[in-house]
Amino acid sequence: MRLVFAGTPEFAARALDALLATGHEVAGVLTQPDRPAGRGMKLQASPVKQRALAAGIPVAQPQGLRLDGRYAEDAAAARQQLLAWAPELMVVAAYGLILPRWVLQLPARGCLNIHASLLPRWRGAAPIQRCIEAGDVQTGVTIMQMDEGLDTGAMRLIESLELAADETAASLHDRLAEQGARLIVQSLAQLDDLPLRAQPEAGVTYAAKIEKREALIDWRQDATQIERRLRAFDPFPGGQTSWQGEILKVWRGRAEQGQGEPGTVLALHPDGPEVACGQGSLVLTELQRPGGRRSPGASLGLQAGQQLGQT
Repeated sequence: MRLVFAGTPEFAARALDALLATGHEVAGVLTQPDRPAGRGMKLQASPVKQRALAAGIPVAQPQGLRLDGRYAEDAAAARQQLLAWAPELMVVAAYGLILPRWVLQLPARGCLNIHASLLPRWRGAAPIQRCIEAGDVQTGVTIMQMDEGLDTGAMRLIESLELAADETAASLHDRLAEQGARLIVQSLAQLDDLPLRAQPEAGVTYAAKIEKREALIDWRQDATQIERRLRAFDPFPGGQTSWQGEILKVWRGRAEQGQGEPGTVLALHPDGPEVACGQGSLVLTELQRPGGRRSPGASLGLQAGQQLGQT
């Protein structure tokens, strides 16, 4: 099948790899413009762009796709490029731009999206992180026929997977990326036989974009809730607290039943300090000081009675 692929991060690149490996003709790729990254803040191509260029696939990087929007010239140029590529179908995975109606209607068979949740739960930008944060025991991938709504399109294929007790956003990302790559290949192979199923009206939740400010730990929260957030925010933005006037990154913890003033170090354990929370306590098993590396919690020298803050 002649395709156009639209995606940006590694999650999407895995799907592009799978499509190319199974012999689909990818006529072109849409991806986000190069962004500054790394210590030197040099412009860096997205993982999808890197894969496409390595495979000799032409790439377009419009800043916007609305023909009447801020980047109307980019959108008009992208439209001409898409018409020239003449795709039968577009595959979309974590692209990062909303597709207006003209894009959705341009391919003869529309646009299929690889979404990392069991829709309608966790529509939106950050389904991987939000499902861990919420304590979900399962998630999965939905292959969806896109419409103009926010992840509201009819479902072609849906498959669940169980979350591990120690699941992080990084580990779940990799599992879902492989699942999504496999399911999009399966969906294209069976497209004529896969019915369109409307999403249930019940159970809709939204996965808001992760903000840096969410890294701040509120020790008044339940220890279990904080522990889930640490795993949900690994690798970005992590957890953050203050200690002796410096910012301390908190990466991993273990919920316990200790009691005390929230933020107070209650005791020291072989794997880290135990900090009181609003309900229960959290043993901080992996920490990081400014300019340092992730380290075992017991190695940083916190002492019983010390107070951790939020700034």
